[in-house]
Amino acid sequence: MFPNSSNLGHPPFPLEHQQYNFFINLPVNIPPVLFHQQFQSTTTPVSGNLLTIPPVSPPPFAYRNGSPVHTPAAPASFRGRKRLKDQDVPYQVKRQRFHSPHHESASANQVVPLPEDHRRSFPGSIPSPLFPAHYISDLTGCVPPLQEASFPDLIETALPVAKDKLSQQILELFQVCQQQTYDLNKKELCRTQLQREIQQIFPNSRLFLVGSSLNGFGTRSSDGDLCLVVKEQPINQKTEARHILSLLQKHFCRKLSNYIERPQLIRAKVPIVKFRDKVSCVEFDLNVNNVVGIRNTFLLRTYAYIESRVRPLVLVVKKWASFRGINDASRGTLSSYSLVLMVLHYLQTLPEPILPSLQKNYPESFDPTMQLHLVHRAPCTIPPYLSKNQSTLGDLLLGFLKYYATEFDWSSQMISVREAKAIPRPDGVEWRNKFICVEEPFDRTNTARAVHEKQKFDIILDEFRKSWQRLRDRRDLNCVLPLRATLQKR
Repeated sequence: MFPNSSNLGHPPFPLEHQQYNFFINLPVNIPPVLFHQQFQSTTTPVSGNLLTIPPVSPPPFAYRNGSPVHTPAAPASFRGRKRLKDQDVPYQVKRQRFHSPHHESASANQVVPLPEDHRRSFPGSIPSPLFPAHYISDLTGCVPPLQEASFPDLIETALPVAKDKLSQQILELFQVCQQQTYDLNKKELCRTQLQREIQQIFPNSRLFLVGSSLNGFGTRSSDGDLCLVVKEQPINQKTEARHILSLLQKHFCRKLSNYIERPQLIRAKVPIVKFRDKVSCVEFDLNVNNVVGIRNTFLLRTYAYIESRVRPLVLVVKKWASFRGINDASRGTLSSYSLVLMVLHYLQTLPEPILPSLQKNYPESFDPTMQLHLVHRAPCTIPPYLSKNQSTLGDLLLGFLKYYATEFDWSSQMISVREAKAIPRPDGVEWRNKFICVEEPFDRTNTARAVHEKQKFDIILDEFRKSWQRLRDRRDLNCVLPLRATLQKR
């Protein structure tokens, strides 16, 4: 794919040399229990160079004479969201899920590369001699663990029974639109080969997929979020991170223009480089050292799989919010991350909860100070949550809209998944004069800080009210989200 890739001029990885690795082995639609039972094994530590990158499974595209060529299995066109022109993207765009107050305070010293004795493995795609990818056989978990072994044949994830029309519509939407293994493979291939390129500049850095690609809530059209880790310590986002991203953007423009399209540096509080991979047709956002995204990826992944109704409900809410125009933090509405936290909070606060507070029940598994190379193990230790609440997906969607339309006190309360309840707003500057307050579970910042205009807040609240009333009266998802058009976009 890229000049420094080993697969230039021939199909990336011959079938006989396939080897699955850490992140690519996240099953997106394998029943967690079945997956867990089939791979109860351990491996010995891997020896070798820390920067060795194992191959991944062959993608449905090949390369000839240094240029990407799509095979019939590749998508014919890019089906992602319409991309804004460069001049339309405001500099104050913020990536909600990655912000941490600790990143701004660090001094911009000891720039990359890392000293040899400070390198660490990471919960990512590269097995390490310091922390190998392995499975602990005496744990009975629910969430699909990370494996080196290849997958069994794909089987549909166990889903809740749908006995009414509205619930059946939600399930159909979920089954068609959920991210598939093929979608994850495309992102992983780009990540693997892009890492080779970045390591030409920062030899000891690591590049990792985070966010919806891995947390269980991704769709067919989800962008890829990438976190570049250059050293163990936090870095100054206003100076050091921007400098690193500026170097990468220039490298992308000069050396990788045949493969990367429209690399753009967004000088936000948490800066990112936005770009599109021409081969996979996937849009990516790349940040530097915002590692809170790693922690919340695996927290959300655990929530996604401990109860079968969570993933379908989150997906329909994200699709509904996008269609209604309230799912775009760059335009002053809600980020997808905030919407996911809002759904989880609602499920935690029902009279008979459907979800617990994982951070309260399993503090050792979701310790915010846990070393990053251990974070990926937490989901494997959490058992399914058995709720007495038998509400259907249709009832839960209706209840979600009603809760935020009529019950939640926006003026004085904060949404907290960490506490599994609504809590009083803090008095800090980040929370004052904000219309929506959603607590980030680890660094406790406001993930909904983009909603800072009264007009945008009123629009969001109005959409909740109108959709709740329509869905209550008709019990048909089409009245708030046209299914045919949504299914075509995926």
